[in-house]
Amino acid sequence: MSDSIEITLETMANGGSALGRNAGRTVFIPYTIPGETVMAQVVTEKGRTLFAEGLTLLEASADRVFPRCEFFGPHKCGGCHWQHIAYGAQLLLKQDVLTDQLERIGGLPDAEVRPLIAAPAEWGYNEYMTFVRTADGRLGFPGARFAPGADVPAVAVNACHVLHPDLLELKDSLELEKVTGIEEATFIRTDDAPMLILRMADDLPPELETDLPMSINLLLSDGEAVNLIGDLHGQHTVSGRTFRVTAGSPFRANRGQLPALAEAVLAALELTGSEHLLELYAGVGFFSALLAPHTRRLTLVEDDSDAVDDADFNTSDFDHVDVIESAVEDVWEALDGAYDVALVDPPAEEGLSGAALDGLVALGLRRIVYVSGDPATLARDAKRLTAQGYRLVYAQPLDFAPQTFALETVARFDRLA
Repeated sequence: MSDSIEITLETMANGGSALGRNAGRTVFIPYTIPGETVMAQVVTEKGRTLFAEGLTLLEASADRVFPRCEFFGPHKCGGCHWQHIAYGAQLLLKQDVLTDQLERIGGLPDAEVRPLIAAPAEWGYNEYMTFVRTADGRLGFPGARFAPGADVPAVAVNACHVLHPDLLELKDSLELEKVTGIEEATFIRTDDAPMLILRMADDLPPELETDLPMSINLLLSDGEAVNLIGDLHGQHTVSGRTFRVTAGSPFRANRGQLPALAEAVLAALELTGSEHLLELYAGVGFFSALLAPHTRRLTLVEDDSDAVDDADFNTSDFDHVDVIESAVEDVWEALDGAYDVALVDPPAEEGLSGAALDGLVALGLRRIVYVSGDPATLARDAKRLTAQGYRLVYAQPLDFAPQTFALETVARFDRLA
């Protein structure tokens, strides 16, 4: 598209690319590290913003390491973004990105961002992974993107270092490439037997047989799960409590980091046992089941019917927990009584809708704890909550996905007196 440019990267941007400046324009380059100097080729322009591909590394960062995976890098697998960065440096960069987003988008230059809680394992931590069908009929992952909207073909892989090795071995043993009609194959590691969830092009069950101890389920285009072999549910034990999770229901893939997340949420809520807690986007009731012993009453809201059934099951030993099946935006008239505090865990890329945020504010809650999977939407919602009379007390980041730019954050907001 243009001649190559020499550029020194200044900082890490939300989304995984480092950025620098050239002739007054911002340049994003993936697979680089702040402080490095590279020769790069511009591949896409969007106004005064350029997206480029690194050609030659002229000056390397001391934090650069050799990637473990042969499928990592430009025009390859897009699952990992930072295998070229030492893990200790990844943690600092994620914390810097969160701080930057809260300042630039949230208008909170003095926000307290606590030290990031590292993942227990840098590799082999994912107990949930979805493979997609590639153009040549094999199974792999979406390709690495250089710019927003870029059409990148899926890349077939025979190794994945962030996936739990048990699941990769299972995937290879099933030879799913020989089964026609599979669009996606999701492998999940559970307490009892591994689970395979298939999405088919025509919603028809595949011709698939196995004598392996596992369950196989079909997820229809309307979201309904159909059991084919074994069980429709998987069991996941966290912090000494076992959770039932139906095929297709949401559950975080890095189970080893879930105890730290639960502890961070409990600490941020500062429950005394007298509160009526409202949990929105509650999923299968993971937080609710762990928080219920610390509340007087707890109401959870979830709109996915299978997840609601799971939440009912997972909190069935508590008499003071109410489960409401509803979209958050539509639930306000169904709520009963006064609420003291709220916990929200919205979809990462969407954050809180205007209706969800307005409904929360209208409840007059003294505290809102926000679990976020995207620093940008968290910062946007922090700005909106601040304008509605709340103060961001602190943000506690946690790393659930080493080797990627993804970041989870527990943010505490208190209502101003």
